[in-house]
Amino acid sequence: MSLRKKEYIDRLVDKKIEEYLEVFGAVSIEGPKWCGKTWASLNHANSMVLLDEDEIREKAKLSLDLILDEERPELIDEWNIIPEVWDAVRRKCDETTKKGNYLLTCSTKLTDEEQKEKIHHSGAGRIGKIQMHTMSLYESGDSTGKASIQDMLNGTLKNQLNDKITLQKLANLIIRGGWPSNIKTPEDKIGIIPKSYIEAILDKDIHDDKKRDKNKMSMLLKSLARNESTIANKKTLLKDIEQCANEKEIIESRTTIDDYLDVLNRLHITENQNAYSENYRSPDRLGKSVKRHFTDPSLACASLDLTKDKLIDDLKTFGFMFEALVERDLKIYMEYLGGKLFHFRDNVTGLEVDSILEFSDGEYAAVEIKLGFHEVDYAKKSLMNFYDNMIKKPKFMCVVVGYTDVIAQDPETGIYIVPITALKP
Repeated sequence: MSLRKKEYIDRLVDKKIEEYLEVFGAVSIEGPKWCGKTWASLNHANSMVLLDEDEIREKAKLSLDLILDEERPELIDEWNIIPEVWDAVRRKCDETTKKGNYLLTCSTKLTDEEQKEKIHHSGAGRIGKIQMHTMSLYESGDSTGKASIQDMLNGTLKNQLNDKITLQKLANLIIRGGWPSNIKTPEDKIGIIPKSYIEAILDKDIHDDKKRDKNKMSMLLKSLARNESTIANKKTLLKDIEQCANEKEIIESRTTIDDYLDVLNRLHITENQNAYSENYRSPDRLGKSVKRHFTDPSLACASLDLTKDKLIDDLKTFGFMFEALVERDLKIYMEYLGGKLFHFRDNVTGLEVDSILEFSDGEYAAVEIKLGFHEVDYAKKSLMNFYDNMIKKPKFMCVVVGYTDVIAQDPETGIYIVPITALKP
């Protein structure tokens, strides 16, 4: 019998969990805290073990067999607290031909040292891995779903109108983020959960494996937030940090930034977007730097104390945060479709495309992201420039817009114009 919660909102990742439970002996679900991993897992589990409870943890330390014989599929929540669980689950899966025995959730990736010391097998073939994210606008009910990526891929998307949206509402969606527990929060309180998330990171989470400087990490988070949706390198981040630091902190920051960035990655606070490198006529000019993102744009806003009014008063920052919102959703949608999300840059000409959607069959699409409808013409020119320089042409091209209610295909270029509040897989 499923342990599904009555209040559970169906997630796109549910389909993948179901598929993996039919294929693998166990399924591992990783992602940031509060993104809904436990509730999604309970939706598919018949029993659960919570390793963050003292009594359960002590029982597991006596013998892992004491916690691995509940009704299956059995959820082991935060298995990383006792890393030996991984190998024990793998062995249990080897003892049976039955699939879908365990669901493992994890909010913090193990360090390289912990991986080498406490895990002796990758779990390949036994444990399927799934990355989970915060909620997309389609999952939270803030997108109508009238504009499907699949329909654009098939060339069947129809011109139509979508629900109207205000800039104020769009700003609120960014400030609120995709945290399940924040979806129904009153608008005047939507910034509290993201801010408390940042506080928890600084007060506790960054110190799990060793003590780190809270002030320096706070400066790094602010720098990452100021460089949200850009390809800022470590040198740029350091220069940004140095403007707020004394001489001692500057010297120390140069030796510790790799460690600080690593722990943010392990905590799933950052999820960077890789560069696309296929099909271009001048491959030697292609940029390889990642585009930097927080796992949810609300965390970038919380790091900079941004509010709805501050975003509206600073449209440049609003634009970067909107790009982060769209790319969060595109990543979720592409993972649902079995594809990947990239960005594109020619380092010589400066030609950029915000998002490249790569599908499992090798086809791809190019997407530009613009906050306002007045920027669409510029976006179309950029996409056509990209199109002309590609050996294999994109299957479709699209401009995702914030402030518009129009879903349309441009008659001259064939480029789709789609509001983010209409998008779905």
